[in-house]
Amino acid sequence: MKIGPVKKPRIIREYTIDIGAIQVYENFLLCKFNEGSTLTLERAYQIIGISEIHFRNRNFGIISVRKHAFALDPTIYSYLRELPFLKAFAIVSLREMDMHNFNIERLFYKNPMEFFIDYRKAVSWVNNIVKAA
Repeated sequence: MKIGPVKKPRIIREYTIDIGAIQVYENFLLCKFNEGSTLTLERAYQIIGISEIHFRNRNFGIISVRKHAFALDPTIYSYLRELPFLKAFAIVSLREMDMHNFNIERLFYKNPMEFFIDYRKAVSWVNNIVKAA
């Protein structure tokens, strides 16, 4: 058996929306939001639409990289948890405030959701959840 370095994920498509950037990978969406933006339900529908284009009838995950502070309507999670093919949600941040917010957000989502400080570990976790689902 040959063991080599982990293959770096390849971006399939990138979208720029008014609150940030969405990158599409084989098994997940990567979301990076702009400083001071507000993620509302209307804007979440843009992300849901992108997921439906690329993951129609196929399991996927979402990774939210939180480099900047932004506002989030937590009721969005009640809509996300209804997506039948969304199997994993990861948040990546080094900010302590994001860890506190994660504990609140987790109450709204109630599906597999984890917090990471290492992006590579988040990718590995999401890929494992998606493939096992």
